[in-house]
Order: sequence, then C-alpha cells, then structure tokens
Amino acid sequence: MNKIVLLIPYYNNSEGLIKSLNSIEPDEELDIIIVDDGSKNKFDEVILQSSFKAKGTLYFEYLEQNQGIEFALNHGLKISVAKRYKYTARLDCGDVCLGRRFAIQAAFLDQNPEIKIVGSNVLAVDSNDNYLYAINLPLEDKDIKNKMYFNSMLIHPAILFTTSIIDTIGFYSIKHKSAEDYAFFFAISKKFKMANIGQYLTQIEINENGISIQKRKQQVKARIQIIKENFYIGFYPIYGLVRNYILLIMPYTIILAIKKRIKR
Repeated sequence: MNKIVLLIPYYNNSEGLIKSLNSIEPDEELDIIIVDDGSKNKFDEVILQSSFKAKGTLYFEYLEQNQGIEFALNHGLKISVAKRYKYTARLDCGDVCLGRRFAIQAAFLDQNPEIKIVGSNVLAVDSNDNYLYAINLPLEDKDIKNKMYFNSMLIHPAILFTTSIIDTIGFYSIKHKSAEDYAFFFAISKKFKMANIGQYLTQIEINENGISIQKRKQQVKARIQIIKENFYIGFYPIYGLVRNYILLIMPYTIILAIKKRIKR
C-alpha cells in the first residue's frame, strides 16, 4: 500500500476517467479509489487497469443508486481513513495531472508538517482541450483564508491533504449541494493551515454538463449560505457576500467571458 490514495468519483463518464488515468506519470506512487455513483454507463475495469501506468493499485467501489458526489466522496474517504493512507488526493473524471503532481504535493506536506492541505495553480480547458484560462491562486495560509470568502481558493480536483484531519473536521457536508468542497475547505480552514503550490499541476475541464455550470445557481446559493455560517464583521466576508449575490444574477456566459479576459 502506498502512502497516497487518489479519490475519483465517477458518474457516466468512462472516456473522461480513462483520460484522467492516462495522465498520471508512470513513476508516481499512489493507489486510487474509484467510486461509481450509481452510473448507468459503467466503466470497464480491464480497460481502466491498462490505462493506469503508475505504481499502485486501483480499487473499485459501486454505489447501488445515484446519490450525489458528496456521498461518493464520503464513501471513498471512509475507505481512505480505514486503510490509514497518509495523504488523500482528489481528481475528477476528465481532469488531467500535469507532471509529477502527487510526488510534488506530498513532498511539500512532508517538508511543511504544519500545513495539512495543499493545492496548486490550475489550467482550464474546454471539452476539446482548447485553452480557456489559467487560475493563479494565493499561496500562503492567511491570504487563502481571507479570500475564501470571495470564492474557493483551493481547486477541488487539485488538492492533496493529510487524511488524519478527517478525525477533526469530519467528512464532506451533505447539506451544501454543489458546494461540498467549499464547505469542506472552510471546515479545514478553521483548524489547520493551508497552502497552494505556484505551479500548474492540474488541468481541469470546463464542461457544459458539469456541476459548476448545470447547477451554478444552486452552487452560488450554497456558497452564500456557507459564507453566512462563517461570517464575521469585516471586509472579506462582506465583500464576499456582495460578490456572490452579484454572481447569482449574472449569466454564466458573461462570467466565462470575464474569466477568459482577466486570466489569459
């Protein structure tokens, strides 16, 4: 068993899953837990085994019914905790690892034991792998925690964290649909230090069928609720609330156009 486990929730996207597995460098040392969230389009375990070239083991878990990503994540995370992996990483189907992402992130946490979760800068592409924009995030704990009130300052498919923090913060919230990652990061921020690495270690796919677009209003409403739950009188929470209320009424096409212009 390796010290790193990668958690991938799966739902009707076998092509994306194969793409993600193919992107992992052969010299990476990690195991993978793939949780099928009650899909109709099942993956082929034999094909996935052949797509995974790294030094580790694939584990396949199947939920009988589709329950939502937060349930799939918690199912996999419980296995990670039970097996006592030192680190748990995340990736979504269709997203791509750049370079030796997991070795770089694990080395960072090994060298900075006071930090319990680390992300990275990210490249965003469309479903045809056309470049859209780059996401450059704050690197230091204080800056990340302040700006978390604006938007998530960790990109979910790009994180690696110390598994033992689950004993303190618990699992993903099932109360914040489409924003379970945002709630998860806020819970971590209350107890532990956070960081990002200033390298592009993950490429994410902005897919028109993805949660962030199909359920964007639900996601923004959930973020507003999370901000309120963590609110204090200060610039960052107040500005964050105003910003998210504006995002709630703004069409996504405008938001994407702004992102492309600002982040290119």
